[in-house]
Amino acid sequence: MAKRWPRIAALPNQNRPMPISSKSSAPQRVVLAYSGGLDTSIILKWLQDEYHCEVVTFTADIGQGEEIEPARLKAIKMGIKPSNIFIEDLREEFVRDFVFPMFRANALYEGEYLLGTSIARPLIAKRLVEIARKTKADAISHGATGKGNDQVRFELGAYALMPNVKIIAPWREWDLLSREKLMRYADQHGIPVDGAKRKGPAPYSMDANLLHISYEGGILEDPNYAPDDSMWRLTVSPEKAPNKPQVIELTYKHGDVVAIDGVRMSAAKVLTHLNTVGGRHGIGRLDKVENRYVGMKSRGCYETPGGTILLTGHRAIESITLDREVLALKEDLMPRYARLIYNGYWFSPERELLQGLIDASQATANGKVRLKLYKGTIMCVGRESKTDSLFDTRIATFDDDGGAYNQADAGGFIKLNALRMRIAGNLKNERAARAAKTAPRKTTLKKKA
Repeated sequence: MAKRWPRIAALPNQNRPMPISSKSSAPQRVVLAYSGGLDTSIILKWLQDEYHCEVVTFTADIGQGEEIEPARLKAIKMGIKPSNIFIEDLREEFVRDFVFPMFRANALYEGEYLLGTSIARPLIAKRLVEIARKTKADAISHGATGKGNDQVRFELGAYALMPNVKIIAPWREWDLLSREKLMRYADQHGIPVDGAKRKGPAPYSMDANLLHISYEGGILEDPNYAPDDSMWRLTVSPEKAPNKPQVIELTYKHGDVVAIDGVRMSAAKVLTHLNTVGGRHGIGRLDKVENRYVGMKSRGCYETPGGTILLTGHRAIESITLDREVLALKEDLMPRYARLIYNGYWFSPERELLQGLIDASQATANGKVRLKLYKGTIMCVGRESKTDSLFDTRIATFDDDGGAYNQADAGGFIKLNALRMRIAGNLKNERAARAAKTAPRKTTLKKKA
């Protein structure tokens, strides 16, 4: 009798998506983060063909500087019902509820990056989930690739807010992994492609919002390649900036800028104005090799003129209104906070816990700061807080302070702080003395005559 071997279930091909077994397991309605560009237009059609689902499009204006209404017409031409098209101006919410809270922490990723792309993703994830609930959709979709950080940021945010949502990431599923395949798919399905894209890929990719513009990929993938000055969109070259400096005054309330040069402004208008002024003076350029959360190193070029001004001004107002140890604690926590945002953990309990501490520290961050902008540089030339300044001129003065500070007290303070080092020094000296006593003596032999 032939020996029967136990049957082993075939393992799925890890490079291909598992087939949808039935309509009940497939999403019936999907909310797509839709820009109206070529990639997301292809994704829209691909979702319709592959998943046979109803697609809801969501297009956000977060200050990217492009018209977003054309996305409505493109979506309608691709069969999307007008009631399933969501186009929203989120600029105020973006700056007020995401950018400003981040700047209260003085957040910098790896000591340089102002997190312009990272901080925009949680807002988009939040609105995708809210629209999914409103339209009773059971899935969301985005156009982030399988190599970058954005897929992580979108999806961590979505899962935090809608734990059982299905997420469709076409770049991790389809085989349209080359420009030629994308163009062929667009032609086959009647998706318009402008002439510039047919001529060849762009020299680099760009991502813009009200906080910054990022440039990466293409020719920038060589970290030793110096980009041409024509790449930069928001800032002039520092060498071509005005020869005359400009001084601006920022008014702070609880750590946020509420007025510039005495004119009260909303959060988004503050950042818009600072982008214009900073860009004129060549402020906010960065060329950086960073460590992506997914494990690889990546080179990015960034323009963040308004954000660079905000960071400098905020540090200045904190310097006179926050206690020394509070400032030190914030500086200790800042790198962790920045990594949480960079890696996509905006909606995590640890980020929210840190935010509560940071926001509490800003109760006294009130006053005015004057900054001088000149050829790519920012210098603080004045700071004051009439209600919360900890700078006491009576004590800080080098002139006669009228007894406000007893200089004789410094002797005891210094001796107490030196105590541990004095103890260690005495011990070191004792060890050296003992070693000298026990060391064998050297003898010298006399030479024979």
